[in-house]
Amino acid sequence: MRLPYIIVVSLIFLVSAVVSLLAASYAVTKIEETSEFAVRRALDLKGHDWAEVESDGLRVVLTGMAPDEAMRFNALTAAGAEVDTSRVIDEMDVTATSALAAPRFSVEILRNDSGISIIGLVPASEDREALMDRLRGLDRSVPVSDLMETADYPKPKGWDDAVSYAIDALSRLPRAKISANSGLVKITAISDSQQEKEQLEQDLTRAAPASLRIGLSISAPRPVITPFTLRYLIGEAGGQFDACSAQDEKARDRIVAAAQNAGLSGPYSCTIGLGVPSPRWPEAAELGIRALAEIGRGSITISDADITLIAAQGTLPALFDRVVGELETALPDVFALHAVLPEPETEEQSGPIEFSATRSPEGLVQLRGRLGDETLRDMVDSYARAAFGSEQVYTATRIVPDLPADWPVRVLAGLEALNQLKNGALTVTPDSVELIGLSHDEGAKARIAGQLSDKLGEAQDFTLSITYQPPPAPADALPDPELCETQIADIQAVSKIAFEPGSSTIAADSRDTVNQIADILRECGPIRMEIQGHTDSQGREEMNQQLSQSRAQSILNELRGRRIPTASYTAVGYGETQPIGDNDSEEGREENRRIEFRLIRPEPVTNEETGLEALEADVTDSEQTESDASESDAEDQ
Repeated sequence: MRLPYIIVVSLIFLVSAVVSLLAASYAVTKIEETSEFAVRRALDLKGHDWAEVESDGLRVVLTGMAPDEAMRFNALTAAGAEVDTSRVIDEMDVTATSALAAPRFSVEILRNDSGISIIGLVPASEDREALMDRLRGLDRSVPVSDLMETADYPKPKGWDDAVSYAIDALSRLPRAKISANSGLVKITAISDSQQEKEQLEQDLTRAAPASLRIGLSISAPRPVITPFTLRYLIGEAGGQFDACSAQDEKARDRIVAAAQNAGLSGPYSCTIGLGVPSPRWPEAAELGIRALAEIGRGSITISDADITLIAAQGTLPALFDRVVGELETALPDVFALHAVLPEPETEEQSGPIEFSATRSPEGLVQLRGRLGDETLRDMVDSYARAAFGSEQVYTATRIVPDLPADWPVRVLAGLEALNQLKNGALTVTPDSVELIGLSHDEGAKARIAGQLSDKLGEAQDFTLSITYQPPPAPADALPDPELCETQIADIQAVSKIAFEPGSSTIAADSRDTVNQIADILRECGPIRMEIQGHTDSQGREEMNQQLSQSRAQSILNELRGRRIPTASYTAVGYGETQPIGDNDSEEGREENRRIEFRLIRPEPVTNEETGLEALEADVTDSEQTESDASESDAEDQ
């Protein structure tokens, strides 16, 4: 009986163990499912859809690639809010952080009369002290302000070239703003004249490295004209301007139209500038020119607000009186008219009362004629030797009493005008001052007319016959870069550069063409030139690009072999991207296989950057002050 009892008890224990095991397994599975569901829901609500949840008994394992460390920690926190944190196992990874991009290095240099300042972000490896020394060397009399910040990143490609060129450019520009970064320099500056502007643009373009893009914006402010002068003459050959000034293009067009209606013949120039005595200047000029045309012959001179009208010998008094009366009535109030009708000649004078001076092309000056006394002769001789050079003056004047009271003024004013000519002749008589000669300055005639009008005074006649001749080019002057580009294109139009098929080797019969191009480039000097390689569309695009680059580089190497300075040249292959012919025909493909020589021209500069306000304010204030002063003087008169 005892044995069955033991068996029964054992069976009971065995059944209980199995039931307990099943219950425990069910409980664990239930807990796993519940924990996994709760954690997954919490992560989804927090936006961590990148995380994976896996239950392993009581443990909750988190896996996946977190965008960053903060997101990983946030996922752990969300899981810990649902289950005990000790049960959360972190097996998540974090996306590797990409290297921070280097900042954009750039500097802006501002130079004006107050000093030089440089601001921007530069690499930490930049030798700031050497940079500041170069800036101080531009002008030791003004302060240099260092407002630069640094960042510990490598210098970008082209940075040193850009900064060096920027400082070289600043040495030519006393008032400028220059912005420089790797590969691009933008220059905004002010020049004193149109001629200086054109020369600066050419010099700055030539000086830039070929790999550097440049943008130029150089302006030439309007000149201040003192006195504001207009002189118009009508003679046997028609009308002509000795001087013409206007405050703007609209005023100039009105004045020129009036002169054309009055018989203007030949070329003319009318200077636009500041200093006009009245906004009604063009109206006064129109009325004066129209009145002179009605009289027929003579001259009209307007110097600021003074108008002098001189009729020709023999003008009818009745006509003169009527025209002058109408002109006086019509002129704006600020202008004063002085009209002169020469007296008719009644008798011959014994010997001419005159003083003359001649200046030869070699610079020799001879003074002849009449002067009033010894003091005046010494004064004229001293002035001439100071103006023309002691060794260049020969004096042969004689003293004659009873000359006009204004004779000294007329003689000295005439000599001052003669000094502005390359060569010429001056004749001073009691009735007029006549100057004939040649000048290399296009504005000399207008400037001399203004000076004589101002110094001789009202109702005084003078005659100018000044011929402008462009100054001879210096012996070592370089050809214009545009001309060089055109000459090379002309050579290639006759004989293009060819290569061996599929190769960068220049064909034998094209070497003479390369020699001709090299001769032109040798004379052109350091111009910025891009040697471009182009192909047709046959073959793969990548291979065509490589072939065009090789051919352009081959031409550059050939020029170097002919001892052409190529530091300012660059070779660029464009492949098949810039066709000039139809790639569907053999003729078109032949046109597309070519080498071109193109000038690297400056880019336009926009005014979107700041920092030029001080530079512009200097000029604006100066112009406004001059303009206000002129208007105030006119109103006082």
